[in-house]
Amino acid sequence: MTISAGASFKLLDQDLLLLPQKAIYWQQQQTLLVADVHLGKTGHFRKAGIAVPRDMEQNDLATLSDLVNEFKPNRIIFLGDLFHSDINADWEWFAMWRQQFPQLIIDLVRGNHDIIADKYYDQLNIALHKQMIMGPFLMLHHPLTEADLQLVEQYAFCGHIHPGINLTGKGRQSITLPCFAFGSKQAILPSFGKFTGRVAVQTCKTDKIFAVLKDKVIPC
Repeated sequence: MTISAGASFKLLDQDLLLLPQKAIYWQQQQTLLVADVHLGKTGHFRKAGIAVPRDMEQNDLATLSDLVNEFKPNRIIFLGDLFHSDINADWEWFAMWRQQFPQLIIDLVRGNHDIIADKYYDQLNIALHKQMIMGPFLMLHHPLTEADLQLVEQYAFCGHIHPGINLTGKGRQSITLPCFAFGSKQAILPSFGKFTGRVAVQTCKTDKIFAVLKDKVIPC
């Protein structure tokens, strides 16, 4: 797979590449930022007797592999909801994926779906955090309220809400696309996982929104 060109975005003197794979490559830190992969979600639904395709997790892991092979990052920071629920058969796929990149530093900022016991992440050499600070950025899962944003010094990166932007065409047809949403003090990343929905976000005129198409990212 050839990685399509992303949209370059400079924030606080840091160079970010917003990728159509719905991840950010932070060039100075050689770090990939990824939110809401929701691995194991298909297994969770299959256990409940709901028929869903079996290859969605493998596709998401293959995309992660493509990004690692293309950008050769030192680190991946998952901004919560890496795994959708408790241990199921899909965890084995993730463990095998991890074994392919033993030198890669992986951090997980726990999200509301990250309920798997710490020992399983320890076995895969994945560091767990409630939040983490790296350079000028604060890494979270849940977006901060406007009031809470005034109490932190860093610019926040988060996920959780699976943001989308609603675009309307000349014929009044509309589509909601995943997006990167940059506010004055907080950025919300789109959900990386393919088996997730999206919610149109409310924005201010000063926000910078980038819609994610199949092979490119465009400013709105």
